[in-house]
Amino acid sequence: MKRGHLGGFEQTLLYALVRLGEDASGLEIARLIEARTGRVISPGAIYTGLDRLESRRLVTSTLGEPTAQRGGKRRRLYSPTAAGVAELRAMHDTFTGLARGLRPKLRSS
Repeated sequence: MKRGHLGGFEQTLLYALVRLGEDASGLEIARLIEARTGRVISPGAIYTGLDRLESRRLVTSTLGEPTAQRGGKRRRLYSPTAAGVAELRAMHDTFTGLARGLRPKLRSS
């Protein structure tokens, strides 16, 4: 299967999902991204990005059990697919190879 292109935001979402494992909520994903990058992302952007990844079959989602905390509402839980992990691995390998040896050139003078 030919690999598609992942934008930077899609990569960030997939990195977060792989780190969190299966059944991660949008809120957990947002919190992890903020904790690791300092970047605050709106819930709307998170869910739009996850929907795009799901339409490309790189992520799956299910509805969790209703919780009293949410007034009986169910959370949507996301998991990376094998194809999503493979796509992220390919992108990661590409960028790792591109960046190899750049540390001396990136140091400030």
